[in-house]
This record gives sequence, structure tokens and C-alpha cells, in this order.
Amino acid sequence: MSDGKIALVTGAGGGIGRAAALALARNGWTVVLTGRRRELLETVAAEADPSGERTLVHPADVGDPTAVEALFAATRARFGRLDLLFNNAGVGHRPTAIEDLSFAQWEEIVRINLTGAFLCLQAAFRLMKDQDPRGGRIINNGSISAHAPRPGSVGYTATKHAITGLTRSAALDGRVHDIACGQIDIGNAATDMTRPMAIGMPQSDGRVATEPTMDVERVADAVLYMAGLPLDANVLFMTIMATKMPFVGRG
Repeated sequence: MSDGKIALVTGAGGGIGRAAALALARNGWTVVLTGRRRELLETVAAEADPSGERTLVHPADVGDPTAVEALFAATRARFGRLDLLFNNAGVGHRPTAIEDLSFAQWEEIVRINLTGAFLCLQAAFRLMKDQDPRGGRIINNGSISAHAPRPGSVGYTATKHAITGLTRSAALDGRVHDIACGQIDIGNAATDMTRPMAIGMPQSDGRVATEPTMDVERVADAVLYMAGLPLDANVLFMTIMATKMPFVGRG
């Protein structure tokens, strides 16, 4: 149990963010939920804590510095501190050849997946350094794509590889401030985003094939484990994936 610690989950309106927010709430965490659609966030918040005492809904676009500043200010004003940031918000794109990905698509993917993660991490550092007791934990959602690409995924893969650099730098720079930073790399969790896997996904040999998925609650369990560690221990990188997905192997 968390003993009333405060967590902030980005992309909390659905999928992995929703599952993680609910798991944290079930285990005693007070949860700040953010994303771009208030109605989805309010639905998750009502399920997490019908009283509303242990949740805060604050819609924000994580790629907007002003919105991120307001989000963390609201967190501090309501709860006084932050113990965990689950840096989860992100967007993907349809399989697209490198030469066909538009600049507008590239710019939006980088803005949300990388700049948004950086802005939230930066704001968390500022708050965690100044609070008493100081310190906290940041978990970045890296994805299997932080290790290996899918065909036609240049924008998503590039940003997720960059998240690994963000994690390593934050883990190093956070030591002196008692801030632990780690990364969870998730493969084929069953969410709305992975529904096409049941129809078929492009494979490295040119085929289109269905892929196994795993229950998103297993991801929530993993986030909960990482979140629950004392600050003198850190999971720097964790890979959790559907056992039979085509990740390890040749071809």
C-alpha cells in the first residue's frame, strides 16, 4: 500500500493509463488524472474513488508547456507534493513509409511522445526537488519500440528510442535529489490501440499476421510494483510483453 502517496498519470483516460491509475487507486494512492478529454478522465476518476477525495481530474495537452505548468501547479495546490509520475501519454501512427510521413505528422508525434514526456518530467523534477520530504519516482512508458521497430513506424520508433535517453539522463541527474527514474517497455497489451493486432500487423518479412496480446492489467501490476519500491531501489528498465508476440527471434 502507498500510505496516501500522490501519483500523476498522463494519458489516464484509457488503455494503459486508465489501468495504471485504477491499480494505483486500489492500492491506496491518491491519483491526479490528466489527458485531453475531460469526460474520459472523469469516468476513470469516478471508478477510482467515487468520493472524489483521492482523485484530481485536470485535462491537459502534455505537449503544451503552459498546460503542463498549470497541471503541476494544480497538483501542488491540491495535494502539496508528488511522489510518482507515470509518464504514459503518447500517440502512434498508421504504418507509413519513411518517404511518405508528412512533416506535420512527424512534428505532432515528437511533440506529444517526446516533448510532452520531457515537459512532464521536468516539471516533476522541479516539484520533487523542492518538496519535504524531497524526492519521488518517475516511470516513463518506453514501449517495445524503444528496442526494435515495426515496419513503417519511423516516427513512433524514433520518439520511443529517445525516451530511453530521457530515462537514462533523468536517472543519473535525479540521484542527488532522491528522484528515481525508470522505464517500462510494453509489448502488445490489449487496449484500443492494439485492436488491429487481431486483424493483422505488418511483419518484417512482408507478411501481415495476427499477433498475441496480453491483459492490460499485467502492465498495471508491473507499474504498481515499480511505484511501490523504496527510493533506494530502482527498476531502470522493465520489459513486459505478450509471451508469444514476435519480438525475440529472427526474421
